[in-house]
Amino acid sequence: MINRILIRLKVVQMLYSYMLTRTEFKVEARPDNADISPDRRFAYQTYIDLLMLLLEITGNDTHSPGQPSAVVTDPRMAKSRLGAALAADSEVRRLIFQNASDIDALRPLAQHLHDKVAASTAFGDFARKRKTDMGLEVAMWSAVIPTTITKDQQLMRAMQALPGYTLKGLHMGEDMLLETLRSQYAGRAQYANAREDLEKSLDKAYELYMSIFALMVELTREQERRIETAKEKHLATAEERNPNMRFVNNKFIEKLVECDALTKFCDENKVSWEGDIVLVNSLLEAITGSELYREYMEAEDNDFASDCDFWRNALRTIVFTNDEFAETLENKSVFWNDDLQIMGTFALKTIKQAALHPDSPIEMLPKYKDEEDARFGDELFCDTVEHHEEYRAYIDRFINTGSWDPERMAFMDIIVMLTAISELINYPKIPLAVTMNEYIEIANDYSTGKSGQFVNGILFNVVGALRQEGRIIK
Repeated sequence: MINRILIRLKVVQMLYSYMLTRTEFKVEARPDNADISPDRRFAYQTYIDLLMLLLEITGNDTHSPGQPSAVVTDPRMAKSRLGAALAADSEVRRLIFQNASDIDALRPLAQHLHDKVAASTAFGDFARKRKTDMGLEVAMWSAVIPTTITKDQQLMRAMQALPGYTLKGLHMGEDMLLETLRSQYAGRAQYANAREDLEKSLDKAYELYMSIFALMVELTREQERRIETAKEKHLATAEERNPNMRFVNNKFIEKLVECDALTKFCDENKVSWEGDIVLVNSLLEAITGSELYREYMEAEDNDFASDCDFWRNALRTIVFTNDEFAETLENKSVFWNDDLQIMGTFALKTIKQAALHPDSPIEMLPKYKDEEDARFGDELFCDTVEHHEEYRAYIDRFINTGSWDPERMAFMDIIVMLTAISELINYPKIPLAVTMNEYIEIANDYSTGKSGQFVNGILFNVVGALRQEGRIIK
C-alpha cells in the first residue's frame, strides 16, 4: 500500500538530509613533504602504520593479494565492526595495494600486540557486554591504542628503528588515528540513523493512512455525544428529542468500528484523536454545515454505497482541504503533510473498494504490496550512498559546462539524479519510462523551476551511456 512513488520520495528526502550533513570517513591525505617538519612527516607515516597494525590485530589482511594473514585471531576480536569497516574502505585498500606503510617491518609484532589487546581490561570489559555497537568499540580502541599498543616496548623499539623517527611524530600519528576512528564511528552512526529515519518515515506514512479512518470514527462519536447532550437539555426542541441519526448510524463507520485490523493497529501504535478535540469540533462543524451533509441527511437513498460515498466526498472536499487539519498533521509528524496526497488517495480507494462489497468486512490495505516493495526503500538508499561517487561521475560527464556549473547545481537535483541512476542500474524490472518520469516529477516538485528539464536531459544521456556499457538493457 505504501507504493514506490512514495518510497522514492522518502528516499530522496532522506538522502538529501544525510548527504548534506554527513561526516565522511576519510584516510588522512599524505602531506606535501616539501613543506612539512620532520615531526609531521613521521606522524603521517606512524598514522598509516598504526592503521595497518589495527587491521592485522583484528584479523584483516594487509598483505598484497594472494598472501594470507598469519595472525591467529581471538574469535571476539574477529567480530570487530571497526576493523571490518576500515578494511572495506576503498582508500585503505589502495594504501594496502600500494604498500604505503611499514607494515612488512611491523607485521612480526601483530600477533604479540593482538594477544596483549585480547588480554587487556578494556577489551575484556567490551567483549563481556551482551550488546555492543560501533560507539562502544571506538571507545574501547581509544583506550587500548594509547595504553596497550603504543606503550608496548617491542613496538616502540621497532618504531624507533624506522627512518625519520621522532617521539613527537609518534604521538601525533597516534592522535591522527584516534581521530580517524572517531570520524568513522560518526559517519557510520549518521548512516545508521538515516536508514532508521527512512523506515520511521514510511511507518508514519502508514500510520497516517490508519489515522484517517480513526478520525472518521472519532468525528462520528463526537456527533453522537452532541446529540445525546442535546436530548438531555431541559428545553430540548422536537428535532433535538427526535434527531436524524443517519450520520451517526453510517453503515460504513459501523463496519469500520468492527474492523479488527484498524482497532489492533490503533491500540498498538497509540493512534487516537481524542486529544485533538479542537480540531475534531472544527472539522465536525465544517462537515455538518456543508451542503454535502445537508443533501446526505435529506436523501431518500439509505444504503451502504451512499454511506461510503458521503465519507469519500467529505474527506476529499472538506477534511483534506482544511487548514487546521494540515496544521495538526504537521504538528503530529514532520512527514505527514507530504504524505497526505498519497495516503489520502489510498484511504479514498479503500472506501470505494468497501462500497463494492457491502456484505464483507472492511479490509485495510497492507503496509506494503509485497516483500520486494518492503525492501525497495532501504536497498535504494544504501546503494545510492555506497556508489554515489560512481554515479556522480556519470552526471558530471554530461553537464554542459558552458551552461551549468557542476559546483552550483541545486543539491536536490544531484540527489534526485543519483537515486534515479541507482534505480536504473539495479531494478531491471522497472520500466525505464517509469523511473525517468518519477524522478523528473520529484525534481519539479521539490527543487527549482528548471530542475525537471535539467534532470530529464542529464538522465537521458546517462541512460545512453549505461546502455552502451551494457549496464542496463531495458
